Amino acid sequence: MSWTDIGALTDIPLRGARIVKTPAGCIAVFRTDEAEVFATSNKCAHKGGPLAEGIVHGKQVTCPLHNWVYSLETGEAQGADEGSIATYPVKIEDGRLLLDTDAVAARNAA
Repeated sequence: MSWTDIGALTDIPLRGARIVKTPAGCIAVFRTDEAEVFATSNKCAHKGGPLAEGIVHGKQVTCPLHNWVYSLETGEAQGADEGSIATYPVKIEDGRLLLDTDAVAARNAA
């Protein structure tokens, strides 16, 4: 694993998201109201909507275009919707967010 510092935890508001640009594309990094963080593809599996602009609730995000809901833990669509988005390892150390950029590159190369 190659952990890359992508910013401070406080850069992302509770129940909010930020986009991180990588050589493999844009990653959405979400912060829940429990101050957990998750990293996923920024594109909805349905129509490519910008998930970082969606609504974070619990450990899920709702796409702002057509209201598809995804688990931030698994990337799986919830309810009657089918499909999934990519998820990536992210962690918090000393108030900093670290993204496994090797996992991002490997997932996007496949």
